[in-house]
Amino acid sequence: MNYSYKGKILISTPDISGDIFSRSVVLIVDHNEEGAFGLILNKKNTNMSARLLTIFGFPVDVYEGGPVENDKIFFINKGKKITENFSEINDEYYLTEDIESVVTGIISEQISVEEIKVFSGYSGWAAQQLESEIRKKIWTVVDVYNLDYTLPNDHHLWKNIMQNLGGEFLLWANAPEDISMN
Repeated sequence: MNYSYKGKILISTPDISGDIFSRSVVLIVDHNEEGAFGLILNKKNTNMSARLLTIFGFPVDVYEGGPVENDKIFFINKGKKITENFSEINDEYYLTEDIESVVTGIISEQISVEEIKVFSGYSGWAAQQLESEIRKKIWTVVDVYNLDYTLPNDHHLWKNIMQNLGGEFLLWANAPEDISMN
């Protein structure tokens, strides 16, 4: 493998419709010869958010990380490392599954809810699958994009990024969700 998409943002093309990846913005957390691991940044899971409110006693937005292992919870933490069990995304963001350390960190005020983002499941690709999908133009790779991964992004994030890319992406940004209606 000559190139890793780790730390890059993937923007789904309008060709993907009717599934979880429709109008998705995916952060690639890891990518190597065995495959890729990513999290969808802009698909809020209202049911899981409501369940965590009853468990934690304070509101926490949960996002659909992807269609794989929806019973697993992942956290992106901004700033300080609150656990020894983490993967570095870049110098500022870390990924962990250590729910106990995250909850303890919030309760003890080591971190705030605004410094984390919670995901249910993840997006995964087998060896060479992501590269194949990028070649088929299912995904647009954004090499440099200043984005706070812990912000409460919604379905507008996809459109905003498309508009910022300009050119043909402006057409996609303004296309209806159901492209057959165009």
